Amino acid sequence: MDKKLCVFFAVMAMAPACVSAQEKTQTPATPPANPITLSEKGLYSFLSGAVVKAAEKMPEENYSFKPTPEVRSFGHLVGHVADANYMFCSQASGEANPMKNVEKTKTSKADLVAAVKDAVAYCDKAFDGMTDAKGSEMVKLFGFNLAKLTVFSLNTAHTDEHYGNMVTYMRLKGLVPPTSENPPPQAPK
Repeated sequence: MDKKLCVFFAVMAMAPACVSAQEKTQTPATPPANPITLSEKGLYSFLSGAVVKAAEKMPEENYSFKPTPEVRSFGHLVGHVADANYMFCSQASGEANPMKNVEKTKTSKADLVAAVKDAVAYCDKAFDGMTDAKGSEMVKLFGFNLAKLTVFSLNTAHTDEHYGNMVTYMRLKGLVPPTSENPPPQAPK
């Protein structure tokens, strides 16, 4: 019986320290001022960075490559992503689209890489001017009333869709896409 009482008192004596340590590890950090906007921008930055790296990595001679005649060439994909970035981000920021027809007017790798970098910089600026409150304001796009942050989300989805096309084109040309070069470290299990 004495041993059981000693263990009981030992556990009771340690309990406040355990609870205190648990409280310290569970204390939430101060959330960012605009968590939804910050999350959207983070995902967009990752995907748009992958598109830029793919555009830079693909050799110039493969910019006219089409896996089948019915689809866009690699260069047209780069131009299309640039055009879409300008369209979506200008819509979300309430500005007139500052650049159109990249896909139809640019053909060289240098011009297309510069155009997609400029389009990404334009979207980054649009994100920088956004807040969660402003992101809830509605705009008309493709006949739908959408929140501005939803328009940013559509741009991210569109960018991801066409990055997937670019990955396929790169693999067909024997190139490793940027997102497969250095996979992120695995989370501890």
